[in-house]
Amino acid sequence: MANRMAFDITAAVKELSNELTESSFKTAESLSKIGTEEVVDAMIGLLAHESPDTRFIAAKILGEIADNSKALLPLWETIHNVENKNIKGDLISALEGFDISDHYVDIFKLFLFGSFKVSLIAENLLDYKEFTITPRVIKKARKHWSHYANNVKQDEAFELQKSEIERRLLELNEYLEASDD
Repeated sequence: MANRMAFDITAAVKELSNELTESSFKTAESLSKIGTEEVVDAMIGLLAHESPDTRFIAAKILGEIADNSKALLPLWETIHNVENKNIKGDLISALEGFDISDHYVDIFKLFLFGSFKVSLIAENLLDYKEFTITPRVIKKARKHWSHYANNVKQDEAFELQKSEIERRLLELNEYLEASDD
């Protein structure tokens, strides 16, 4: 506890607001271990920083803090900000540390429409995170899949993806039916 009080959070945030150095990563590690509401609030503020590196490090810290629920919406906003398209995959990787159980459709859309990196990270989240699955979630996922399928080149790669997506959606239906029993 005394260690937390001795750590100057304001100075740490200032350090992360400048050009990142080796020391910055140690500072980030300390902030994620401290994990207080003050740290969460400061990192939410850094999600809008002019430097993409600072935005990424803030997202990474937030993903490592246990009590980070209030940062989820600001992180989603940061992920969807077009200014962050070059670091979107890095930002999405921070979602691993959040409760995204109510965000299956959001992750599914990133899986379908994202860049190669974004799609891979989203697929990993879909495969390994727990989600709340309801008939509405499946209906929305199917709607996005239909939109994607109607607007993409129908080639051999698409056919492979189509079989994977249809298997995924079928498994969701089976899960839902089994949980109704």
